[in-house]
Amino acid sequence: MVDFAEHRKALFCNDAQSIADYQSAMDEAVKAVSAWLQNDKMYTGGSIKELRSAIAFHPSKQGMGLHKSLERMVELFLNKSLKVHHPHSLAHLHCPTMVASQIAEVLINATNQSMDSWDQSPAGSLMEVQLIDWLRQKIGYGSGQAGVFTSGGTQSNLMGVLLARDACIAKNWKDENGNPWSVQRDGIPGDAMRNVKVICSENAHFSVQKNMAMMGMGFQSVVTVPVNENAQMDVDALEKTMAHLQSEGKIVACVVATAGTTDAGAIDPLKEIREITNKYGAWMHIDAAWGGALILSNDYRSMLDGIELSDSVTLDFHKHYFQTISCGAFLLKDEANYRFMHYEAEYLNSAYDEEHGVPNLVSKSLQTTRRFDALKLWMTVEALGEELYGSMIDHGVKLTRDVADYIKATDGLELLVEPQFASVLFRVVPAGYPAELLDTLNQNVADELFARGEANIGVTKVGDVQSLKMTTLSPVATLENVKNLLGLVLAEADRIKGPIADGTYTPAID
Repeated sequence: MVDFAEHRKALFCNDAQSIADYQSAMDEAVKAVSAWLQNDKMYTGGSIKELRSAIAFHPSKQGMGLHKSLERMVELFLNKSLKVHHPHSLAHLHCPTMVASQIAEVLINATNQSMDSWDQSPAGSLMEVQLIDWLRQKIGYGSGQAGVFTSGGTQSNLMGVLLARDACIAKNWKDENGNPWSVQRDGIPGDAMRNVKVICSENAHFSVQKNMAMMGMGFQSVVTVPVNENAQMDVDALEKTMAHLQSEGKIVACVVATAGTTDAGAIDPLKEIREITNKYGAWMHIDAAWGGALILSNDYRSMLDGIELSDSVTLDFHKHYFQTISCGAFLLKDEANYRFMHYEAEYLNSAYDEEHGVPNLVSKSLQTTRRFDALKLWMTVEALGEELYGSMIDHGVKLTRDVADYIKATDGLELLVEPQFASVLFRVVPAGYPAELLDTLNQNVADELFARGEANIGVTKVGDVQSLKMTTLSPVATLENVKNLLGLVLAEADRIKGPIADGTYTPAID
């Protein structure tokens, strides 16, 4: 026999016991998170081996109950999680988050709205449309509704290259009736598979190649061009590449420029790239997943000059906008280009609804079911105001320049790339240490500090050189915090450099 009392208790609904359990468990969860925030240790999970042995899933027929399960999750997950707000957590574009964003998540989760039709998210649909309009104006596109919130940069970049490819094929291929070719209806023409290309810099995000492969075009469809000494796309090389491809009968559908490369934070010369793409009739998509935060900057907005000239833009709010994961957006300059992915489902976005002004967000998205993540940005902008928000964004840029100066003045450290945005690429170089061991030394310094929970420093490559990376976007990190971190780096290098050199060292990651 069905026990509806237990069903109602377990479900989030208008039931006295369900509501009481929710309030009690939420109080416990908030207290646990508050205690976790006050623990000064960046990470307490230990090495991969130690963490793997501590984690085990325990399903059962009867269950352990909400409160016991919560206690277990606090110990198993919360207390072993990385504190992204910690001033020594600088490895990735993994930001500390706004209080407003955390509060918005409670409302998003409680209401469980879905953005695929207006009747599943009445207020949210209208709010997202308004926020897209505001973002378009900040970019310089002007007022409009052509855009949608996404899961992040990879999805937004996919939308950019997808629409660019289909627009290119419609322009350059005809169907049997002499009409522009529709990839959506007829698939990709065989010769288009070989001849349509996308260009990006060698430092562009890997999602360009990944997305083109998922679209059936393969890695072969992506042509990379070199970067200059500032890690920006080399526009002379771009021009030569496009001319060469044209001479071979290839058609460049899209040039993907980057505003804030993952490692160096480089912003490509947007205006010059637009001039070249105009010359060859190519779409220009800007991956501004990171650098797009500067549209709210008080001091550095000019670094994005030219973004308004693009055909489409990627923005990520779970990076330098300090929003909880996930939260991104895709903006399209000309709404007519949405025709390449438009699809009507009578039960979601019927022509009747559109005729009567009902928001049709599902036609603008690759997703169907979708969270109302726009609420987080909406609430933060209204709570903070644009001036304070801009100040928090700008702090990381200023801090990065101070950190770079400090590294250049410190023995045993080497700055590898002059910073532009909010990323520092450097390495440890002990005096007289064998050059062939420097890569191993730097890799293991980072691994050791993470395993002990002291710091999370990125490891990447600058050319052929193993580099350490600090993504200094935190709006509360100080130069003193970073100096302390670099002191740990130098001390750890001094501790392990001997064992590495004599072959007795055991890596922390093992």
